[in-house]
Amino acid sequence: MAAGLKYNLIRDTCNQFLVSGGVTFELPIGSTRSLQGNGDGEFHLFLTGMKKVGDWHWISGSGFRLPTNRAEENQVWYWSNHWDRKISNNLYFLTEVNWYHWLNSSRAFALPVEGGDLFNLGSAGIAGNNIVTGAVGTKYKPSSNMELGVAFEFPLTERRGVLDNRLTVDAIFRY
Repeated sequence: MAAGLKYNLIRDTCNQFLVSGGVTFELPIGSTRSLQGNGDGEFHLFLTGMKKVGDWHWISGSGFRLPTNRAEENQVWYWSNHWDRKISNNLYFLTEVNWYHWLNSSRAFALPVEGGDLFNLGSAGIAGNNIVTGAVGTKYKPSSNMELGVAFEFPLTERRGVLDNRLTVDAIFRY
């Protein structure tokens, strides 16, 4: 569970350009048996942006996951990029590239395995490691307040951490 604030720094609808920044704090709750609740919480500082480039939408976000107890959780720097393009009235093609860089090693989890965007395991021996993933998928928008999407994500580097291949399905309802 996390709580935080996000603020639009630049909002230029005429040029379809947006920049926002924020901070959240993830509470240290959950069962340690399910690899959750370790440490004393984690701050997440981030900057996101969006720009229409030709027929494509580009959304980019970068941030730092900064645990309050670096012995229990790892510090991570990430940069994620998403591109999508309308291919019919309600259908979009999308592709993504995500980079994760571990800034420190911890001692909560003895194995040198990165948790990616799923878990902050607090793994030993991972400082300086990088994982890059790619994804391809589609988004279907049957109405202005509903979106359905599917994407297949796969590692682009030899290092995989807990990620081998992943299928993500989402549904968004706006009110």
